[in-house]
Amino acid sequence: MTEARDQTQPPFAQRTTLARPTMIAAGVVAAVAVALIPLAALMAQPAPAPFTVVETNRGFSTLQGAVDAIGSGEGSIAIAPGTYRQCAVQSEGRVAFLATEPGQVEFTATACEGKAALVLRGTEASVSGIIFSRIAVADGNGAGIRQEAGNLTVANSWFRDSQQGILTAHDEMMRLVVDRSTFTRLGTCENSGGCAHSIYTGDIGHLRVTRSRFEEGTGGHYLKARAAVVEVAASSFDDSNGRATNYMIDLPQGARGQITNNWFVQGRDKENYSAFIAVGAEEQTHSSEGLTIAGNDARFVPSLARKSAFVADWTGADLRIADNRLGNGLTPFERR
Repeated sequence: MTEARDQTQPPFAQRTTLARPTMIAAGVVAAVAVALIPLAALMAQPAPAPFTVVETNRGFSTLQGAVDAIGSGEGSIAIAPGTYRQCAVQSEGRVAFLATEPGQVEFTATACEGKAALVLRGTEASVSGIIFSRIAVADGNGAGIRQEAGNLTVANSWFRDSQQGILTAHDEMMRLVVDRSTFTRLGTCENSGGCAHSIYTGDIGHLRVTRSRFEEGTGGHYLKARAAVVEVAASSFDDSNGRATNYMIDLPQGARGQITNNWFVQGRDKENYSAFIAVGAEEQTHSSEGLTIAGNDARFVPSLARKSAFVADWTGADLRIADNRLGNGLTPFERR
């Protein structure tokens, strides 16, 4: 249908001087102009890319594409809010994975190389503000992050409902730092790959965990570390709703360092409740001389009558255990 011509307007050939439109009038005209654009044309405008390499402002539709663009260099990937069934492998360089809105970015139910949502074997990586969930693989070692080389820092992130939270390879040059992060409903001993844990480090140089929370474990240990140096501070281990769990902290090869100012509650459903912290239960590869375990608060869930050791040691090393506040039924230290 064609519009009827407005007969009140002068014919085209009759020229008149038009008044300059006001700002309000201009805005109305602009709004009408946008309204006249076909809806299909508006919908055809490309959505912003979810993964942006900050240094170049270049966007990518996949996380792997952004990682590959950084390559052997150094860069940060800003990740837009959303739930992603994607994973990525970092083979080189230094990469920071950053949620633009912490807690609003989730990688779920997808693992690269049958390992993890992020498989990291570059020079260095950092992860901030990201949720990792429902990662499971055939051998039972599905993790939010698999650190295979280089140093890794994780902050303000949440690992939940997976076989493992963070798993590392063996490399004495590697360092793992975890701060302000939460580990929920992780761990299993039901698969061919052995037990999985909330955090499980191989024989690495240094592990540091601060201001983090471990809760509702579903098997294995909350933190198992074969690292030579271990620092765990100002964190909570809440096993009150755990099931079929083992130690809160297991240092199977021994370790130097400190476990200080943490909060521990052991729940009812345990596969092994004999100790909260175990030192050198498998082998004594690393010296444990001077390992400090102090200023912690540990107890059982209310109304649970049980006997357990707060620290069980197999190494015979001179451990420094002091100033821990222990609930009824807990022995401060046992040599095994």
